[in-house]
Amino acid sequence: MATIDIIIFAVYFLLMLSVGYYFLHKNEDERDYYTGGGDMKPGHVGLSVVATDVGGGFSIGLGGLGFTMGLSGSWLLFTGLIGAWISAALLIPKVFDWQKKHGRHFLTLPQVFGFLYNKNVAYVAAIISIVGYTGFTSSQLLAGAKLTSATFPELTIQQMLWIMGGIAVLYTMMGGMKAVIYTDTVQWIVLLVGLMGVAIPMSWIALGGLDGIKPYIDNDMLRLNNITWQDILNWAVTIIPIWFVGMTLYQRIFACKDVKNAKRAWYIAGVLEWPFMAFTGVALGLLAKVAILQGVVSVPGGGMLTDSELGLPLLIKSILPAGVTGLVLAAYFSAVLSTADSCLMAASGSVVGDLVPSKRKGQHKSVVRFSQISTLLIGVFAILLASIMENVLELMLYAYAFMVSGLCVPIVAAIFLKKRYPQPAIVSMVLGGAITITLIISEMDLPYGLDANIFGLSAAAISYVLIHMVYLRIKKG
Repeated sequence: MATIDIIIFAVYFLLMLSVGYYFLHKNEDERDYYTGGGDMKPGHVGLSVVATDVGGGFSIGLGGLGFTMGLSGSWLLFTGLIGAWISAALLIPKVFDWQKKHGRHFLTLPQVFGFLYNKNVAYVAAIISIVGYTGFTSSQLLAGAKLTSATFPELTIQQMLWIMGGIAVLYTMMGGMKAVIYTDTVQWIVLLVGLMGVAIPMSWIALGGLDGIKPYIDNDMLRLNNITWQDILNWAVTIIPIWFVGMTLYQRIFACKDVKNAKRAWYIAGVLEWPFMAFTGVALGLLAKVAILQGVVSVPGGGMLTDSELGLPLLIKSILPAGVTGLVLAAYFSAVLSTADSCLMAASGSVVGDLVPSKRKGQHKSVVRFSQISTLLIGVFAILLASIMENVLELMLYAYAFMVSGLCVPIVAAIFLKKRYPQPAIVSMVLGGAITITLIISEMDLPYGLDANIFGLSAAAISYVLIHMVYLRIKKG
């Protein structure tokens, strides 16, 4: 990589740190720190939602899908659009209504559970959220560090883990939600412009246009129906529920002034996910495969690329001119961190807002300092965990699966039911998550190639309905 690219890369991340430092002394209380004061603009929130949802795994995974299955991989993020718009229509009005009835602003998802059910349900939800999001922060940092090995061979994974992780932890710790949302905004504007306006056109020209590309790919790679119904169902069950249980998303709902602004942010996020980011990611993954087959892009060590998700950064590194490469790669890698910083805020928010006893009233600055210390400690722990566990990504995805399977049903039930009891909520949370994790760990062949989440969520839903009916009869009797 050219020296100018390394300089741009370094300056870019210094700017991210400066945003965190700018907001260091501007957070007056914990609401400021964790929800940006509840008055963030929908455009900023919408871009931050996309950065959180797509930035970590999907921005990498989309390139891998385009590399292996072509344009049909774009349907992965169509489920993101569906999830965003359904939650905008059903969830967001309910959240603001619950908050109004609660009489004060929510800061975390477990606080919502506490209002809907009771403190015991909130406590279980907090434990699940802290474990899931601390682990997911760790997995994102490790994924980003591994990704850099394709573009910065001079640095080891461990070195990049501490560099990138340290930057994300520091600007998040200093600035809180405002720093996260504003850095997300900058990162995604740069990323989308860089990928759509520069990377795709330059790659297309370098590979000889359609005539140069077609001999190296099957026609199926250019079709949108090169996909099975199992793929669509598994993606839908994995992604759509996230929009109802992701604490990172709830914090952004709380960051909006009212229902109208929150809905607008979610509609913006949905469109940016599909079609914009969806087709951009898979198209570049497809072009990366062609570039390797043509010999335009060389694979480290020679031969064919064994990890399809590394094709996109290799393409960017090889095709873009000096100067532009550093800027696009910086945005690309910081997009990975945009999920990590949001997950870090979610874990810290649950520790401070849900596990720590009632804060001292009137001492808002001390609460902010405690929140910053909590964020720093969780972030350092996440980096350490990623540095000593090679399989952290797999293990932490188990925790995330537990979170999705466990928390989704009680929230969806609360949207539609007037009577809510804590017992069915707790049973469904534990049973749904436990079944999902058990099926994943056992590595058993599931019917029709379906995802373990389908069975976990089904068990959670059935148990909730049955126990809820029992309590209804008890109350009537």
